[in-house]
This record gives sequence, structure tokens and C-alpha cells, in this order.
Amino acid sequence: MSTSSVLYDHPGPRARIRNTVLSVIFGVAVLALLYWLYRKFDQAGQWEAWLWKPFADPKTWTQFVLPGLWATLKAASVGMLLSLAFGIVFAVGRLSNHWWISVPAGAVVEFFRAVPLLLMIFFVFYGLPWVLKQPVSAFWAVVIGLTLYNGSVLAEAFRAGIRSVPGGQSEAAYAIGMRKTQVMQLILIPQAARAMLPIIVSQLVVLLKDTALGYIVAYPELLQRGVNDLAANYGNIIPAAMVIAVIYIVINSLLTAFAGWLDRRSRMRAFRVPKQTAPAGAADSTPEGGATVSEPQG
Repeated sequence: MSTSSVLYDHPGPRARIRNTVLSVIFGVAVLALLYWLYRKFDQAGQWEAWLWKPFADPKTWTQFVLPGLWATLKAASVGMLLSLAFGIVFAVGRLSNHWWISVPAGAVVEFFRAVPLLLMIFFVFYGLPWVLKQPVSAFWAVVIGLTLYNGSVLAEAFRAGIRSVPGGQSEAAYAIGMRKTQVMQLILIPQAARAMLPIIVSQLVVLLKDTALGYIVAYPELLQRGVNDLAANYGNIIPAAMVIAVIYIVINSLLTAFAGWLDRRSRMRAFRVPKQTAPAGAADSTPEGGATVSEPQG
């Protein structure tokens, strides 16, 4: 029996030739664009050695880049954990059968999705102290803003993932006596997280990059320290921006690779069939009365 999908036909000889020609044309176009950019930067003198020399000095990394990278990763990691928790809680709240839970949860999610993240960080840092009667640190202003915005987006992703699970699974769980909390925790949320993993990872990558908006409250993240502060000392803003961009690309690539590994591992665990073992004591159990049953002799 063929395992090929009925929705996809493997390309024939003509299609393979056409795909190869298009790939070559696209590759040549990309190389031409990169060469054009190289020439433009060269004409502007951006490849001169003195502009790149600071990156060969360890002080540049220990004083500017690495502290900014640590601040970015710290804010992003805390924001990711809180955003995932926020998304799960409010996704479950929006799916509640009680209107006094689902309506407020929906209002919170829609409100924080609509407010721009930059404005949210600004309000938490400058407006929340009037309510709390004490200052809010730049770190927590960034983390709270990232949590509220990205958590609201993730709440909608989780809600869509939970609704995408076939209803028969919930009905079967209810039929064997499981409560709604158990159905959500053991059946719906794990499958929704697995199904929506690409969207979740994409949003977490967005969260990581959005830490750069912390400049509005002077949070010393990677873009602030690695571009603004470094360029103010060495006057090499374009090379600094290129180096920081590469660092962002590497971090996001590692995050995507980790998500892919996690997805493959979860799929392997989902399709793994446990070995069937005999119940404990089954081998030495005897019928009532203590009589033993002997197998017929061949």
C-alpha cells in the first residue's frame, strides 16, 4: 500500500527541471543583492578596519555586548515563562462554561492584544508607581509588558489549539468519569500545545526581539548596550548593528532548533506503545479453594 499523500504529487521530470532552474535563478538573485549591498557599504566606508577593530578587543564584549546579552536573555526567559502561564490560564478561562469567567477573561485578552507593547511598557514604568506608591524597576516594566501582550496572543493560540482537538476525545474522557479540569490538564492542553508549537515558538521569538523596546525605560538590553552605547564610544553604529543582528539571529535559531527537538521528542513519546505486562501476582494466583490447575500434558 502506498504511503504517499493524496494531497501531494511528486514532481515529474519537467517539474524537477523547472524547480531547479527557479532555485538557481533565485540563488543568483540573492547573491546579486548581497553583492550590491556589499558595494554600497564599501562606498560608504563601512568596511574600514578601524570600525571593526573594537570587536577584537575583549573589553568591548565584557563591557557592552555580554552585559546587554545577559539582560536580554534574563528579561526574555522570565517573560516567556510568565507569558506561557498567562496564555494557558486565560485560554482556559475563555473556554469556561461560566460567563462570569469567560467574559472577563476575553475582555482582558482583547484589551492587552490591542494596546501597543511600547505604550504598555511606558505605562507600567511611569504610571504604575502612582498606583503602587513605589517605583517599578525597568526590568519588571519590560517583563510585565512582554507578559501581558505576548501572553494574550498565546492565549488565543492555546484556545485555537484546544478547539482543534476532536470533540470525541473530550466526550470519551467525560464518559469514563473525568472532570473538566482533568480533561483540560491531561488531554486537551498537551495536544493543543503540540499542535500550536510553531505558533508558540514564533511568538516567543517575537518576545525575545521585543525586549529591545526596553530602551524606552532605559533598560540595558542588547540593542541598547551593543549598539547605542557602543557606537557612542567608537562611532561604528553600522558595524555594531550588524554584529548585534547576527547575535539575535543565532539566539532565535537556537530557540527554533530547541523547539524542533522538543516537538520531535513529544511526538516520539506520543506514538510510543507501552509494553503490556501481566498484573502483579497473576503468575502465582490460584482458583478459589486453593486447588491448582495443571496444564494438559502433550
